[in-house]
Amino acid sequence: MKTMISVEQQAIAAKKAAKTLSLLSENEKNEALNTLADHIEKNVKRILEANEADLHKGREKGFDEAYMDRLALSESRVLELAKGLREVSRLDDPTGDILSEWTLENGLHVQQVRVPLGVIGMIYEARPNVTADAAGLALKSGNAIVLKGGSSSINSNRAIVEVLHEALRETKIPAEAVQFIDSTDRAAAQQLFTMKEHIDVLIPRGGAKLISAVVSNATVPVLETGTGNCHLYIDKEADLDKALKIIVNAKTDRPAVCNAAETLIIHEDWLKENSSAIAEMFAAHSITVHGDEKAAENLPDVIPANEQDWSDEYLSLDIAIKVVSSLDEALEHIERYGTKHSEAIITENKDTAHQFMAIADAAALYHNASTRFTDGSALGFGAEIGISTQKLHARGPMGLPALTTVKYLMHGTGQTR
Repeated sequence: MKTMISVEQQAIAAKKAAKTLSLLSENEKNEALNTLADHIEKNVKRILEANEADLHKGREKGFDEAYMDRLALSESRVLELAKGLREVSRLDDPTGDILSEWTLENGLHVQQVRVPLGVIGMIYEARPNVTADAAGLALKSGNAIVLKGGSSSINSNRAIVEVLHEALRETKIPAEAVQFIDSTDRAAAQQLFTMKEHIDVLIPRGGAKLISAVVSNATVPVLETGTGNCHLYIDKEADLDKALKIIVNAKTDRPAVCNAAETLIIHEDWLKENSSAIAEMFAAHSITVHGDEKAAENLPDVIPANEQDWSDEYLSLDIAIKVVSSLDEALEHIERYGTKHSEAIITENKDTAHQFMAIADAAALYHNASTRFTDGSALGFGAEIGISTQKLHARGPMGLPALTTVKYLMHGTGQTR
């Protein structure tokens, strides 16, 4: 019961701080974000020591390589947190933007204005970088935030929030605007699901089980992020050099992230012509192939693929290969197994590319480019708070505008109806 009361008190404090935030200027928020960045840069050693405690526990529990990569910080990754905050400070503040305005026949002037959501509840796993990224985006967009990270990164998250609080005390933003639930008790997260009177929106970020639990149990509105079972379709008219370059990047750059490629769909004609080159590429990068019968006929050392290979994220140097005879067959496979995150086509035929991008249902679609660009910083949004795979309010990498809603402001001279 103590934890439950504490969480509610934190949410109430965040709601109060959000009112103060809504009155601050863009310059005041930008100065605060740069102060946060300064403090993170000064406390790299402190944050890394806390992270090492989490990594030690992770090794003891036998976490796999992909999970440990998401959990791990390094000096460069900590400095990236500061860099991300500075990038957000340089972005335009969406709050206060007049999206449209008009005057009615009776003289009543109407404005549709972008405003903060209010209080964001953020529930996430493993990645301690989310703590700083989410806080920065929330504050810049005028929102308070309640952070509930996973138990595996509790020490890292605690240290980062302590640094953020120390920095905020030097700014005009109340430290209470960033709340951290310093508990590994699942009941604390469960309470966030139902505190509709204090929390305006929940954003889950993590694995499929976490996201499903939040979506299924929350009474607070959910801004749903999704897992990334991303596909690359190699069309019969694909350029070999482009295809190999994109496959290597999409699969090997960071295999444990949601925008990495998990399934390679290859047109049978292209595979027959280029089987030796693609086999050499797989061997050179130690990529393990799980494929269908046609893949096994054309490539060495193929592990027979099962239903799980088509549907799950590997988050490792494994890839599934589906061989098809047409674009329609490729699109059918994506429709069945895709998670509406990111899909790509490699082809020199513009008509085929257009058809793929018109029909494939995903937040991000690519022609002759890697799926690794589905990322807020890569697309110029600064740090992102997550990648939405739903179709309401926000879709794709969610930057500052996704953390706002609208108000209608009416200015009159005594009009009545």
